[in-house]
Amino acid sequence: MTAQAPDFEVKIVSSEAELKAAQRLRYRVFVEELGADGPMVDHEAKLEQDRFDAHFDHLILMDHAREADPIDQVVGVYRLLTDEKAQEIGQFYSEDEYDLSTLKASGRRLLELGRSCLHPDYRGGAAMFHLWNALAAYVAAHEIEVLFGVASFHGTDVTEHAAALSLLHSRHLAPEDIRTRTQADVFQPMDLIPEEEIDRRAAMLSVPPLIKAYLRLGGFVGEGAYLDHAFNTTDVCLILDTARMNEKNRALYTKERSL
Repeated sequence: MTAQAPDFEVKIVSSEAELKAAQRLRYRVFVEELGADGPMVDHEAKLEQDRFDAHFDHLILMDHAREADPIDQVVGVYRLLTDEKAQEIGQFYSEDEYDLSTLKASGRRLLELGRSCLHPDYRGGAAMFHLWNALAAYVAAHEIEVLFGVASFHGTDVTEHAAALSLLHSRHLAPEDIRTRTQADVFQPMDLIPEEEIDRRAAMLSVPPLIKAYLRLGGFVGEGAYLDHAFNTTDVCLILDTARMNEKNRALYTKERSL
């Protein structure tokens, strides 16, 4: 964390410079840390970008207390796509990986989340809750009913994640009316270990923090994983139904947290 108290601001990107700052943070996390790549990644300028960026709202967390160039003041990012925007461009981002027909046929207002990341100095503190508070306000303003998106384990060797994936499948599989499923041609089963053989404590310890956070909010996972070799990740689809969140989970989602 920075030496002085952070001076946070959360906002929707409103300029090309702010978008590039978000893409710069994504490059640091997804490319430099996790080994991702893609056809539009700009390694010279250190920007992680793709063809969907122009259609998403980009929620950014800035720390104005950082003694750095303004492009480096962006320390958190969320990418947001409403169903209206998805209809305009013909698909959701994750639709190449997941069959979203159940969600799309539900008649409920959808929001796809993606590219969520934090600068390493801001993990484990208040930064994520500032982003979540702003996300909750966005959800309320757009009357969103179901949030979903891809969350990842590092690496594409499913044997390393077998216990965690099996636990998610056995204990946190989404109800059928909102259940997504990995596309048939890339379907990776998650039920790799019988439920009675899972060491639940050890398995949950290996689940990435963002996934655990959504599970605490009452979130679910879709059926099947996806091996994203370009991003060097094993992906699951997270689904959060606001109607199924109890009051305790709503408070966790919207309550301001401090360090």
